[in-house]
Amino acid sequence: MTLKKLEQVAVVVQDLEAAKTFFTELGLELEGEASLEGDTVDRITGLSGVRTDIAMLRPPDGHGGLELIKYHTPEGPEADPHAPVNTPGIRHLVFSVEGIDEVLERLLRHGGTLVGELVRYEDSYRLCYVRGPEGIVVELAEALVRREA
Repeated sequence: MTLKKLEQVAVVVQDLEAAKTFFTELGLELEGEASLEGDTVDRITGLSGVRTDIAMLRPPDGHGGLELIKYHTPEGPEADPHAPVNTPGIRHLVFSVEGIDEVLERLLRHGGTLVGELVRYEDSYRLCYVRGPEGIVVELAEALVRREA
């Protein structure tokens, strides 16, 4: 048995609409939405009485995905939306972009905040961290030299 690929990353949010808007503004495409509940969902999550709404987003290349999940029940613990980027756990998602200045400007208009600075890393990338809805941190990476996929 071998690992085939990373299918998606799931992020739990309180405001599903704000998160969808932020990530579609980044360039992800909304693939679908659904409401999930019932015994199977309870058994998978190890929780009782689960009722969720989800939105599935994909990058333009179709590889991988981002699943945004809003739990209506049961109520979960509060998260720290201002946790520093060195807090243990999954701390940020990285997206390769073209036109980083324009992408950053769009995200800032939709509630994003720059965590540090937009920097040039040697002769390879321009990089920055942007904190989006509910403290979700995304790293934008623009290659300075075009690389073959």
